[in-house]
Amino acid sequence: MTDKASLICITCPMGCRLDVTVEGDKVVSVEGQACKRGLAYAQDEITDPRRVVTTTVRVVNGRHPLLPVYTERPFPKHQIFPLLQELRRVTVMAPVRAGQVILANALGTGINVLASRDMPLREEPCVS
Repeated sequence: MTDKASLICITCPMGCRLDVTVEGDKVVSVEGQACKRGLAYAQDEITDPRRVVTTTVRVVNGRHPLLPVYTERPFPKHQIFPLLQELRRVTVMAPVRAGQVILANALGTGINVLASRDMPLREEPCVS
């Protein structure tokens, strides 16, 4: 069975409109790309779509109650909602350094979730 898909390539600023012909789970043809990256993008988007995931996790004793985090590489699109559910259960202790692994090997994918910024300890108010 042959299917058609329309995509907008996001690998460069040109934003080419791609017309993709798919048979089963195989890309047969791609039209509309202005560069080679469009071919690779269409193949990946049809067979294994991935996205970088950004969200927040709770912090104990941090200057702020939430810490921004992100996946170190694009994450399988069909597993994004289970990842977000897992991250809702994560709480970290301050201090945290930017780039620190918050969740290793998320959902067995080999992709780590990292802290986006430093999170220092909460400053206690001065009492005299």
